[in-house]
Amino acid sequence: MQRIKKADSLVFELDPKQPPKLRVKQGESFVVETNDSFAGKMTEPGIVDRLSELPELHYLPVKANPVAGPIYVEGAERGDLLEVTIEKIVVGSEGWTASLPGIGPLGDSHRFAEARGPWVRVIKHLPGPSGTTRDGKASYDGKVLWDLSPMLGVVMVAADREVETPVVGQGPFGGNLDIRDVREGTRVFLNVYHPGGLLYIGDAHGSQGDTEFYGDADETNAEVTASCRVIKRKTIPFIRLEKPDSIVSVYSFRPLEDAVEQAVIGLMEWMMEYGVSERDAYMHMCLNPDFRVNVYQMVKLGRLQYTVGAEMPKKYLRPS
Repeated sequence: MQRIKKADSLVFELDPKQPPKLRVKQGESFVVETNDSFAGKMTEPGIVDRLSELPELHYLPVKANPVAGPIYVEGAERGDLLEVTIEKIVVGSEGWTASLPGIGPLGDSHRFAEARGPWVRVIKHLPGPSGTTRDGKASYDGKVLWDLSPMLGVVMVAADREVETPVVGQGPFGGNLDIRDVREGTRVFLNVYHPGGLLYIGDAHGSQGDTEFYGDADETNAEVTASCRVIKRKTIPFIRLEKPDSIVSVYSFRPLEDAVEQAVIGLMEWMMEYGVSERDAYMHMCLNPDFRVNVYQMVKLGRLQYTVGAEMPKKYLRPS
């Protein structure tokens, strides 16, 4: 199985002129070994006392979220849709969370001085029934435990004209969206702008709560197995997700209510592709108790937008 090693997964600018790290056939499984969002530096001894000296924090935007890629998918052309299936995510033995200067809503708070930081907390990852961290536990302090829920914060292709970063890049090409539903079994749909699609993957989290409130969830490295398929001559307004039992229309924008509205309209349009009538799709948005709006990301960092997903179970996709 083809693989991108961790040492080669340190891409910080997504330039379509970069040579591919992998070339894969449609349906071919491949592996990428990702770094955490600061490539291991946040777990070094004494890092809190040295944060002001960390070069990555002095870039604009910060030089973080390294990704693996680009991955060239045979048959992908401009105007196509790239379907990326997340087959497996095995996160590392530990992750970290932090309050870093200039990131998060309480970064300069006097009322919440302990939250302000700076501080770094290591999160231990305990293996689960599979013997791996795919289904294990996260240990916050040796006493508080919760289920690991490995996910990918960044899945994206090279944008049409811009050179984007995996920190503040967001759009129909994907980007730093921190969607907790981008996990094993999810299919991610992205518009293609260049031959081969030029796919990038990174920013793994062991777990994350809604909104990733202060910007650094359970940041960790991971071994990710994925595969791709090309849907010819199809484009979408923004990225879409297909989970085993539901579909999710994603949108990023500010203010939050506009992002919600566009995600909901996108979900209606997707339901109509299944044959659901326009009126029925509209009524589902207001009447159906199984309809959900997920607020994935509300991190206050640079030009990041707020990311939401409008979700509908597949059982409602049959025409009435």
